[in-house]
Amino acid sequence: MSTARGDQPQHQAGVDPLVCLREPTDPACDVFLTGTVFLDIIFTGLDSAPVRGTESWARGMGSSPGGVANMATALARLGLRTSLAAAFGDDHYGEYCWDALEQGEGIDLSLSRTVPGWHSPVTVSMAYEGERTMVSHGHEAPPLDGALPAYPPHARAAVASLVPGRAEEWVAQAARGGAKVFADVGWDDTGRWDLAGLTDLEHCEAFLPNAAEAMRYTRTDCPRAAARALADKVRYAVVTLGAEGAYAVDGATGETAEVPAIQVSALDPTGAGDVFVAGFVTGTLADWPLADRLAFAGLTAALSVQEFGGSLSAPTWGEIAAWWQHVQGHAQQDPETLRDRYAFLERLLPAPARPWPLRRAVPTIGFRAAAS
Repeated sequence: MSTARGDQPQHQAGVDPLVCLREPTDPACDVFLTGTVFLDIIFTGLDSAPVRGTESWARGMGSSPGGVANMATALARLGLRTSLAAAFGDDHYGEYCWDALEQGEGIDLSLSRTVPGWHSPVTVSMAYEGERTMVSHGHEAPPLDGALPAYPPHARAAVASLVPGRAEEWVAQAARGGAKVFADVGWDDTGRWDLAGLTDLEHCEAFLPNAAEAMRYTRTDCPRAAARALADKVRYAVVTLGAEGAYAVDGATGETAEVPAIQVSALDPTGAGDVFVAGFVTGTLADWPLADRLAFAGLTAALSVQEFGGSLSAPTWGEIAAWWQHVQGHAQQDPETLRDRYAFLERLLPAPARPWPLRRAVPTIGFRAAAS
């Protein structure tokens, strides 16, 4: 038997990007998502990949909720009212992840459940040479006997991860309920790369694969050509180009946009793709121009890779504001180009309370409170 916990959290982002669009009849939820929550343990500062038969020491370590929690946290920190339906283990890891998401991030977990006797899935991520290697362990959550919703809640948007050959009924239900569905996809281990196998793509407003995935699915040798081909399937086809930035096509109007990546010193790339999607979702729901959505998604992802962990690395509006103040005269890239590209932020950002870069809280399972 599963159990629910906690009251609905308070919205905590400080900036509401949809404030000018909200109406009394709007759904209470901006974005709904569901999936598996992992406990992520991240090692950084490794000089090279671990070698068999040796012990490697990392210069940094952090812990945070991972898996679908990466996306949920990124959305919530950007001011979107986020609802997550997930199973949580009843171990200390599960309790930590629940509290970090509900109390720390203001994510609505009223549709989530704690499953007695089920331990939390765990991923160990090792970051080195700009890449990462992960080792995961977990068991599929037992059936929740109808505890999770048969139908997704009414929401402006939903985020899904497409799996080749598998349809998720909740995705179709969300689309029929009026939600804009944004989807990414993982690597196809079968090697078939059959676009027809992504059956839920027909319900999607936007599809956001990386360049390698996009080219394999479309049988093209250019990521921009791949994006144009995908725009026949969805309204917005967005292909991430790594260090080159991202390219997008509006399938309804034919409009295209391309934004270069922001040059940063990457500490840990874990969750950067999720943060990118969250930024694009935010800009789309706020009805920004396509190029602004793409630029904002790239900015949030760039800020995230400079911090530990997947979920806890997602930037807040305060960090975006501090970065914007910093680039006015101290950017490593061309300050004028950055000022022109991100001028749309001026009307959104709060006054930065502290200079950039900001010091983050140490991501850890938690310290015992000091005795008073």
